[in-house]
Amino acid sequence: MVARKVAARLKPNALTEFTNLMEREILPWLRKQAGFLDLITLAYPDGREVATISFWDEKGDAQAFNASGYPEAVKLLEKLLDGTPYVKTFDVVSSTFQSARPPEAETLVQETGSPQLGYRSYETSV
Repeated sequence: MVARKVAARLKPNALTEFTNLMEREILPWLRKQAGFLDLITLAYPDGREVATISFWDEKGDAQAFNASGYPEAVKLLEKLLDGTPYVKTFDVVSSTFQSARPPEAETLVQETGSPQLGYRSYETSV
């Protein structure tokens, strides 16, 4: 499992519209993407900074989304953004988020042993 963190600054008073676009347009579209598991959206208390953390079954699924879907998502949100979002992809090395993993992924971990603890991240920019 991998996680993509996207952090961005928002223009003043754009948080409500950002949240609505995420819930009504981007999240339903994400749910149709291969390997997509879940999305968490965070906002700084002043509403000027947001971060999303999306969870993907495999690194290849996240990379495919980054190449094709992510630019479209940014285009939908660009009128609300104050600058270019910052993107990093992480390997998930520990989580209590097991209910979203497909059963075959759990079987693979049991057959191959525990995943090695480590940290890798991949930076991209669009």
